[in-house]
Amino acid sequence: MRIISLSTLLVVATASAQTLPDGIRARINGFADTGVSVGIREADPVRTASTIKLPILLAVFDAVSRGQAKWTEPLTLTATDKVSGSGVLGTEFSDGVALPLRDVAHLMMVLSDNTATNLVLERFTADAVNAYLDTIGLKTTRSMRKVRGDGNQLKSPSGWSAAGKLPENQKYGLGVSTPRDMVSILEKLERGEIVNAEGSREIIAIMKRCRDDSGIRRRVGDVPVANKTGSLDALRSDVGIVYSKGGRIAMAITVDGMPKVDYGPDNAGCLLIAELAKMLVDGLAKK
Repeated sequence: MRIISLSTLLVVATASAQTLPDGIRARINGFADTGVSVGIREADPVRTASTIKLPILLAVFDAVSRGQAKWTEPLTLTATDKVSGSGVLGTEFSDGVALPLRDVAHLMMVLSDNTATNLVLERFTADAVNAYLDTIGLKTTRSMRKVRGDGNQLKSPSGWSAAGKLPENQKYGLGVSTPRDMVSILEKLERGEIVNAEGSREIIAIMKRCRDDSGIRRRVGDVPVANKTGSLDALRSDVGIVYSKGGRIAMAITVDGMPKVDYGPDNAGCLLIAELAKMLVDGLAKK
């Protein structure tokens, strides 16, 4: 199967999908030649929100492969670990419950569980994640800290990495990356280069179970998608692989700077990501 990647599309906009600028449409149209890459500000650092959970998962797989951890080892849930936001561990599970690392990692990705993420970072640390990213040549993507929750359950940030403590990185929150880095991860996964071929396949299988269909998955029908989403008050992000009939498309899309806080399904950022993904899939299908 050919790999046809929309390599590192970044859109920073307040527009809704219905008012997508013509210049962006023109940039995307006709992209789908074998191996072609299309980028809009693809090297710009962006806030990751929960998409940083994908690099965190890679580091966990690497640690297990090197015998530094076991999928069956228990991680014990405590009140300190619990935070609000996405997921179920912070609200539906009792303190003291022990879950195997594999289950916690799956919750971190499939439900984007914030408490599960904190359990993983307590075990492996954000610095360890960044050290792993260095080994695969991604030095722009950094895990900064644990999740601190939101609203009335907002906690003081903890679990800082060395990168997260730098003043210039405070603005990024959980993590920083570039669309180019995220697509590089996706392409490495498709080539079986993350940990090993079996590990790469398992990571993709986990991503295919992502429960968030508000972005890339939204308008591509029954086409398989492996993705990870992220959201903040003014941001929506989605990185993933669309397994279209015309070929595989790896894409990383971030929409930031939205003036209206809206966590509903029709958030303008989600709609824009959905339309861009559909344009790419439809464009590839015409080739």
